[in-house]
Amino acid sequence: MTSIHQRIVQWLNESGIPFRQVQHDVTLTSEQSASARGEPLSNGGKALLLKCDSEFLLFVLRADCRLDSAAVKQRLSCRKTRFATAEELSDLTGGLTPGSVPPFGPPILPFPLHLDELLLQNDRIAFNAGSLTDSVVMSFSDYHRLAGPRLVFPFSQSSTPG
Repeated sequence: MTSIHQRIVQWLNESGIPFRQVQHDVTLTSEQSASARGEPLSNGGKALLLKCDSEFLLFVLRADCRLDSAAVKQRLSCRKTRFATAEELSDLTGGLTPGSVPPFGPPILPFPLHLDELLLQNDRIAFNAGSLTDSVVMSFSDYHRLAGPRLVFPFSQSSTPG
């Protein structure tokens, strides 16, 4: 069985998209991942699987931000949102763990993809590519074109006080 990481690399290669692979020690936080990749935290693409009412959706935001669930509820007219549990995440993705989720919906993951509009300011995006030890860094414009998000809207807040 092909891993999610292998599927991403194959898809990027077949699409003619230039990218850089980074293998690193296990990273458990966005800050650790950014350091391991040699990239600013703001270039990180943090992928979060949320259940909005009865549907699971994938949300990608900059790693230096946090989710604004009220904005998600308002824009998507959801009454209730919550993060997928680790068990749900594993079951729905064929074994992914929190922190390893790549920022892709179909054909990589079976969830509608939503991007935070702040990402549109980035030149590059860096993300864990199906594991806690494998990352990909690529042009944001190539990522955006290939990922084909369902919606782009503001759903993040700054992680830093102030």
